[in-house]
Amino acid sequence: MANADISAGSDVARAARRERLFTKINKASSWLDALGFSWLVPLLKIAAGDSVKEQMGELKRVLVIPLLGIATFLVLWGVLAPQVQTSLGAVPGPAQVWTQTVNLWEDHVREREKADAFYERQDVRNAKLVAAGKSDKVKHRTYTGKPTYIDQIGTSLITVGLGFLIATAIAVPLGIASGLSRSFNGAINPLIQIFKPVSPLAWLPIVTMIISATYVNPWDWLTKSLLISAVTVTLCSMWPTLINTALGVASVDKDLMNVGRVLQLPTWKTITKLVLPSSLPLIFTGLRLSLGVGWMVLIAAEMLAQNPGLGKFVWDEFQNGSSQSLAKIMVAVFTIGIIGFMLDRLMYALQRAFTFSANR
Repeated sequence: MANADISAGSDVARAARRERLFTKINKASSWLDALGFSWLVPLLKIAAGDSVKEQMGELKRVLVIPLLGIATFLVLWGVLAPQVQTSLGAVPGPAQVWTQTVNLWEDHVREREKADAFYERQDVRNAKLVAAGKSDKVKHRTYTGKPTYIDQIGTSLITVGLGFLIATAIAVPLGIASGLSRSFNGAINPLIQIFKPVSPLAWLPIVTMIISATYVNPWDWLTKSLLISAVTVTLCSMWPTLINTALGVASVDKDLMNVGRVLQLPTWKTITKLVLPSSLPLIFTGLRLSLGVGWMVLIAAEMLAQNPGLGKFVWDEFQNGSSQSLAKIMVAVFTIGIIGFMLDRLMYALQRAFTFSANR
């Protein structure tokens, strides 16, 4: 009898541990899904002792089928690409594009080694000058080598990040004011409808002329070309955030707003305590759309503004016209797509972290 009791107690403890483990997995699943790792959930549940057959069906849906789609695309690409001839030769297949990806990474590594050697020589020279009592001749120069593909990716991310922040800082307050006031919404809505469809190619000359005439470049990292690209991104990407913010604020429960009036909350507290928490899901939807639009607009803006990012890389390779240019441009296309996906997943994860509806 004692052994049976011990065995029953052990089974209960195991069941409780298993239940806690599944609870943790279910909580983590929403974050894994937001970050694009939903395929890990079935594997974790199988490891925790769940039905293998059921979880394999889920794994097939979230991992195997997407991988089959990618594999089919690669096979068709590899078969059909050599059949298409261009002025630069046949369209490169997956192997050629991968080769150029590796080459671009190796170029980056070599350039970083040159930069490290430059700074090492500079430090040695300056140390000798200090030892000789010639501190006034010590100089610190910045390495001015050609930006690598990885450097250009970093420049594009900085540019779109700056443009997105400016767009958010403008669009969210305007959207809140538009959602709270019908008069303000009536005044601003025609302007939104007029400027929202305008192409970055139309904004760029205007932005270029204004910034060229007014910008004094107080920071080394914020070059004129980068600012032109960022402002162009702002002008094209702010509209989804503005529209969704206004819609979210306007759809706040009227009873909730009446409670604020009864409590005589000041406007700032009404916005921060009542309006923003209720409208955050739609605001984040607008932010996700704005970031996606900004990332697409960025490439055209960088091409024309000659900002040293991915857009300029694509333009330079197009102008170069070498036998490897088309493969390098395709590397940039995949890079743009993958980074765009990652940025969207990041915004989705932030939406889940800061909104109530996403965590239900």
